[in-house]
Amino acid sequence: MKISCLSLPFLLGGTNAFTYSSTNQHSKFHSIETSLNAEAAASSDDDTPLLIRAARGETVERPPVWMMRQAGRHIAEYRELVKKFPTFRQRSEIPDVAVEISMQPVRNYGTDGCILFSDILTPLPGLGVEFDILEKRGPVVQQPINSWDALKTMKKIDSDKEFAFVGEILGRLREEVPKGTAVMGFVGCPYTLATYLVEGQTTRDYFKIKTMMGEEPKLLHAILQNLADGIGDYACYQIEQGAQLIQIFDSWAGELSPWAYDTFAAPYQKMILDKVKEKHPDVPTVIYIKHSGALLERMAATGVDIVSLDWTVDMAEGRDRIEAGRSKVGLPGRGGVQGNLDPAILFADDNTIKEQAHDILRKAGPTGHVMNLGHGIEAATSEEKADFFVKTVQAFRH
Repeated sequence: MKISCLSLPFLLGGTNAFTYSSTNQHSKFHSIETSLNAEAAASSDDDTPLLIRAARGETVERPPVWMMRQAGRHIAEYRELVKKFPTFRQRSEIPDVAVEISMQPVRNYGTDGCILFSDILTPLPGLGVEFDILEKRGPVVQQPINSWDALKTMKKIDSDKEFAFVGEILGRLREEVPKGTAVMGFVGCPYTLATYLVEGQTTRDYFKIKTMMGEEPKLLHAILQNLADGIGDYACYQIEQGAQLIQIFDSWAGELSPWAYDTFAAPYQKMILDKVKEKHPDVPTVIYIKHSGALLERMAATGVDIVSLDWTVDMAEGRDRIEAGRSKVGLPGRGGVQGNLDPAILFADDNTIKEQAHDILRKAGPTGHVMNLGHGIEAATSEEKADFFVKTVQAFRH
């Protein structure tokens, strides 16, 4: 059963019988301001979304904007869905539900990007690693991969077989989004995924995987290689099913020393990026690492199109450092940048939000910048503040 999510703000019927009320067609605040998207579309020679043109390094008429974790707990409609679909895997793997959730911030705020509602762990079952996401505990891997025998249980990924639901979600999002809105996919990077495989769950100190670096480096490299092969294929699958941009997350690589990053993180990031660029050279790529202020030059050296800054880095300094990192390995151009408003600023008054956003936009300049937060939007953020941030950015002109 296929249901247009533009006419389905709440999936509150039975699990397999969804209901629709025409009174809910529009956002509780306002309908999407199509004039801004129309302006972007009119200035382009083709139908390429504004966000994609910016990500490719083109000078654009206004900065595009979206928010990491924009689909999720800060939206009241999402919280209503959680009551009906209590597990994250239900919400992200049932196409009708995932499409609706992905579209909520597009419908409510008019963001320039619509990102697939999913999780970085979603492809793990396709690699032979079962997991669950518990509401209060987070991700839990049922059988950790912490020995050579356990490694043998991993298998080659078959995206067409294992992730048809992801393909359906992306295909439907391409049909549902307003003209000029980019559909984005994402994957987790091998090191971050390996922390879950080795540790078995979220951890604060990463003791087991860091111990493995010294005691069993060949085993860790084998795990990372398996992940890089599978995740690279999965990223390409997302593109082939409709994603116009791929963001890669190496969330926990910011906890590594420079040696560990260069040895166990960066090479496997590059394997994914190289595979994407070999098959889909025109699709922009973005990398994000939390607490990555010390790693910007290394991130840029992977050849990624855009480095997404967290909130701890000054935008002007970040742009210079990204350019320096690219230059060091012979990559041309300045490179693109994403971010990087502190999510906590969205709890401030409107003038502060506007001042802080404008400071970032001025420092980033009109070329190669996608506006975003420096991390995911906080669950307690009001929808009014999220909407104000998006509209503030969309009204800005260089």
